[in-house]
Amino acid sequence: MENKKKPLILVTNDDGITAKGIRTLISIARELGDVVVVAPDSPQSAMGHAITINDTLYVKEFLQHDYDHKEYTTSGTPVDCVKMASHEILDRKPDLCISGINHGSNSAINVIYSGTMSAAMEAGIEGIPAIGFSLCDYDHDADFSQSRDYVKQIIEQVLEKGMARGVIFNVNIPKATKEEIKGVKICRQANAYWVEEFDKRTNPYGKDYYWLTGKFVNDDKGEDTDEWALDNNYISIVPTQYDLTAHHYIGELNTWDFGK
Repeated sequence: MENKKKPLILVTNDDGITAKGIRTLISIARELGDVVVVAPDSPQSAMGHAITINDTLYVKEFLQHDYDHKEYTTSGTPVDCVKMASHEILDRKPDLCISGINHGSNSAINVIYSGTMSAAMEAGIEGIPAIGFSLCDYDHDADFSQSRDYVKQIIEQVLEKGMARGVIFNVNIPKATKEEIKGVKICRQANAYWVEEFDKRTNPYGKDYYWLTGKFVNDDKGEDTDEWALDNNYISIVPTQYDLTAHHYIGELNTWDFGK
């Protein structure tokens, strides 16, 4: 009997190829398929869907002597990594792209700024099923062990059932022990946002500079949101999409008079 070909899984992130989160995700992916890693050579957090158009891009093989899969770094953004993987590095279309595991939350409005989710979104645009994973812990040495079984199960489900074209999963994992995590909830994105401020300072040469600061505000009291799930120690899955059209408003807009 002919052996069934293993699924090809593209792994990327925005924290850089040496981050603990991506190393965890790679080890899980290797249990489920053939793995190719293409990730930034340095941290690229909060890059959103930025791409490199006014500079050169470099790709280098990243050597891991104890691994039997290929890893590459790029000098570009997370989205650049997916584009380079699809068009220059891989010899066939991946069956799945997984991004993360991010060090820090990408729930609610954070999805807009996230390099992790933008990499997954780019894969979705190219017709590749994609998942972005994030852990609500910004520590570079964060403990990802509590999420391992859940991450594996979510990947297995997507590989088995597939995904609707244009849908990308945004998965956030609470900062909690394995025993404290209650399970998985399918959620909507919370209507929560940042109230931002700039901390203005002056350097020794008298030149002003700024640090972006702010406070996260959640006015959404719904119990079907990603923020509620995370606050109550559930892993949240929000099905997202790259179609940003406000479909519900088209009918209203058609009643406006724009003249002739």
